[in-house]
Amino acid sequence: MPKISMITLGIADLQRSIKFYRDGLGFPLRSEHDNEVAFFEMPGTWLALYLHDELAKDARVDNTGSGFHAFALAHNVASREEVEVFLDMARAAGATITKPAVAASWGGYTGYFADPDGFLWEVAWNPHFDLA
Repeated sequence: MPKISMITLGIADLQRSIKFYRDGLGFPLRSEHDNEVAFFEMPGTWLALYLHDELAKDARVDNTGSGFHAFALAHNVASREEVEVFLDMARAAGATITKPAVAASWGGYTGYFADPDGFLWEVAWNPHFDLA
């Protein structure tokens, strides 16, 4: 069965990103190695932060590019109110709110923020699926 076991983000500054995710958003830091990569363990998956140029080198791809990354990560919560709380927490940690929370056409409630490296995160309450 297909499964996403780890998501790795290519970041510019490891300590800044650790501070954002661990201290600002409360993600549980599992380990950090060689000032190059950090791992956060979460239920069902892991989030890795890897220096951008090192990740590109590891994948043997060109390290240039900026702007829209053509994907978004999602953090689902149990209520509309929790969407607002998490977006406020992200803003306080240094995120840029790209879309304030609004009622969605599909019946949920959703907003977006960008982390310090520009990765988009959707924060959503979905009344149709228990994703929280």
